[in-house]
Amino acid sequence: MENVDNARLTYLIILVVAIAGSYLVSNRKNLGKTLQQAMIWGLIFLGVIAGVGLWDDIRQSAQPSYASVIADNQIKLRRAADGHYYVNTKVNGTTLRFMVDTGASDIVLTQSDARAAGLDPDTLNYLGTASTANGEVRTAPIRLDSLSIGPIVDTGLRAVVNQGVMDQSLLGMSYLQRFSSVEFSGGYLVLTR
Repeated sequence: MENVDNARLTYLIILVVAIAGSYLVSNRKNLGKTLQQAMIWGLIFLGVIAGVGLWDDIRQSAQPSYASVIADNQIKLRRAADGHYYVNTKVNGTTLRFMVDTGASDIVLTQSDARAAGLDPDTLNYLGTASTANGEVRTAPIRLDSLSIGPIVDTGLRAVVNQGVMDQSLLGMSYLQRFSSVEFSGGYLVLTR
């Protein structure tokens, strides 16, 4: 098999050299312009090859799709470029982006996400504490009227609002335990009710 591949490669190289050679000979009076055009076509060819090779990454960056509903009781989340799983949810009717975090015990909202969901973080009682990678932070217990991902809707969920600085709201284990199956496979996280 390797000999066949080497023979094909040799044939392809000879063919390219023959075509390029005949083109250069026929346009030898304008050799500078011909080489310039050959370089442009070579760069276009390399750009197309790079685009095809990076298409999945480009598509993910341009239009990130975090979740797809497979069935009424199953959600499939694609792993993001940073290695985490994100999902757009509706909390109290407002679309919020969460990171799935198996290391978090609770559903944790940032102060800005809490505000977007109709809560006033300034009036909450920050009675609880949570240990994070940045140290201990104060938390305020709340109840969410509703949290939905596609057709899966939960009401009256307990959650907390983080008093400290936090980049992303988290879907922790208290939410993930509502699913009968949580499976990591082939760059996806599949949640099944």
